[in-house]
Amino acid sequence: MSIRFTAKARRGMVVLTVAAGLALGVTGCGSGGGDDKKPDTSASASKESGSEPSTQEGQSEEPLAELKGPQNLLLQITSAKRDSGGFVTVNGIIKNDGGSTAVIPSNLSGNETEIIKNGSSLGGATLVDSKGKKRYYVLRDTDGRPLTTTGLPTLKSGESIPVFMQFPSPPTSTTEVDFQLPGFATATIQISG
Repeated sequence: MSIRFTAKARRGMVVLTVAAGLALGVTGCGSGGGDDKKPDTSASASKESGSEPSTQEGQSEEPLAELKGPQNLLLQITSAKRDSGGFVTVNGIIKNDGGSTAVIPSNLSGNETEIIKNGSSLGGATLVDSKGKKRYYVLRDTDGRPLTTTGLPTLKSGESIPVFMQFPSPPTSTTEVDFQLPGFATATIQISG
């Protein structure tokens, strides 16, 4: 049963990634076509991150939370949405707020051997339901790969990349959880949907 669920979640993420990539491409084509010199973070993020969240959700609004981390990294959580498949997808942006290049720390992958062997990721992230006294870890596919952004790049000063993480869904009565990522401050976020 869990293998079937994980395969469905993985197929759903592939569809979501393709849809997000197409939406980004269409949005980029209609942005005026000028020659202004804006950083090309969306194109480089899609090449380097390995997986891509649905970045359209919540970007025009205030972030749900901002977490400060090592090397002047800032994680802005833009949405935490409960999906019908029984999982919660957390979308966000990691930005280098410092004046020099920042290497994404390896401890963001967590300390589980199966996740670490799949390269850099946000596999160390957790959601904590204080009332239900449960901790939810990033989901994995049948090969042990975390369902999160992988292949995290080095970020130049001011550069940012979109990120996502998928977790098992807490009960529908739980609408508020603490988001934790190694090296970053903890933040309480609201789950929608």
